Formats: sequence, structure tokens, C-alpha cells
Amino acid sequence: MPQLNPAPWFTIMATTWVVFSIMLMPKLLHTQLIAPSPLRHTTKPNPHWPWPWH
Repeated sequence: MPQLNPAPWFTIMATTWVVFSIMLMPKLLHTQLIAPSPLRHTTKPNPHWPWPWH
């Protein structure tokens, strides 16, 4: 009988965290870095913005 991982939930949580980070990071960056920026009302959006989700 194979020995079980003493903390299988850790592997599951780590995998879930990585997947969610990859999926949500662009949205989180857009919300926190662009939306509340004080320069938002005084600076035009950069047409050459390197991020594809801009």
C-alpha cells in the first residue's frame, strides 16, 4: 500500500493558486495599476502599450 502525501491539500492549493494567478494576474494588474492611477485623467492611453490586455 503506497504511502500518501502527508499534506495532499498543499499540492492542490498550490496548483490552484498558480492557475488562478496566471488567469487573473492580467486583470488584477489592469485594475490596480491602470484604473486608480492619478495620471488616468491627465494622460492619454499609450497606443504603444506593451500589454495586450490594455
